Amino acid sequence: MKNPPTLHLKLLSAALAVALAACSKSPEPPPAATAPAPATSLPAAPVTGSGVELPSFVNLVKQQGPGVVNISAVRRAQIQGNMAAVPEGHPLYEFFRRFGGQPDMGETPAGSLGSGFIVSQDGYILTNAHVISDTDEVTVKLISKREYKAKVIGADPYTDVALLKIDATGLPVVKIGDPSKLEAGEWVAAIGAPFGFDNSVTVGVVSAKGRVLPNGSYVPFIQTDVAVNPGNSGGPLFSTRGEVVGINSQIYSQTGGYMGISFAIPIDIAMGIANQLREFGRVSRGRIGVQLQELTYDIATSLGLKEAKGALVAAVQNGGPADRAGIQPGDVIVMLNDQPVQTTADLARLIGGTKPGATINAEVWRKGSTKTAKITVEELRREMR
Repeated sequence: MKNPPTLHLKLLSAALAVALAACSKSPEPPPAATAPAPATSLPAAPVTGSGVELPSFVNLVKQQGPGVVNISAVRRAQIQGNMAAVPEGHPLYEFFRRFGGQPDMGETPAGSLGSGFIVSQDGYILTNAHVISDTDEVTVKLISKREYKAKVIGADPYTDVALLKIDATGLPVVKIGDPSKLEAGEWVAAIGAPFGFDNSVTVGVVSAKGRVLPNGSYVPFIQTDVAVNPGNSGGPLFSTRGEVVGINSQIYSQTGGYMGISFAIPIDIAMGIANQLREFGRVSRGRIGVQLQELTYDIATSLGLKEAKGALVAAVQNGGPADRAGIQPGDVIVMLNDQPVQTTADLARLIGGTKPGATINAEVWRKGSTKTAKITVEELRREMR
């Protein structure tokens, strides 16, 4: 086998010899006419897309980054065999999975790494409910490395939102934005602690809005292609205006890691949940006693609708609020309190956000005409969820 460095030296020596020989010859007069010299190659201009350069998130990170925190939730977990009780997503999880853990010691603390962000100077913090579920102790670490024991004010598994409180004042607070202003294709950024790497920044674009996931939740998720991994859960999703527009909550994955699709809870929904948790310690939701079905184009046209917009009532609870208001199976609810209902997720969100006891006006499409029904909303009890 030849030695590559020796080969390179031989080629270089040969090239130098040819160059010296060429220089020793007498210069020849230039020809009467010469072809134009080829243009000098220039570096390619950056691709900007419609003349707009890619955004920089430097200022956003500097200004809003201090309001993002790392969350460590400790729970008592039973060790199985030699496998240490380290949750999936922890930086040491893969090590213990491959090489085994400590000897069987019964119970041992296990950490759940996540992220959160400060929404008030006196220490209120938003995160995901699944980050702090079934925990005995929650620790919050700021960007300054200061650590605080946190109190769980409340958690709502239905929307995966939790509110924490630490004993501190004068804290940096993130700026809350309006997710309704987001558009598909708009740049967004996430700050969090993927795999425990504090204050990591990832960027991408909004892929879609109003995504309904097949997990029983009617949260209209913001779908992005921002890289979100274990440890990012509960962290903020920022717009280019430096405003929090969502809480990074879930990913779609067949491997357990990021595969290009992530979902965030719209911040307006999360703040509404947080306000209830702060005031009452729990979340109260409305219900009208119907089962809904997504409206397809074929069903819509068969019912005389021009567009597949609305929430199709598949069944009505006997004696429930909708039944008392005259709602029937086959009705399509297209408007609620002057707000358009385009999907079942829209209706579930509007009903769930209505205070129990309130009366709402529902515009219903039935047999080719529109009718109005007044429905008195009841509270959705936990056993009904």
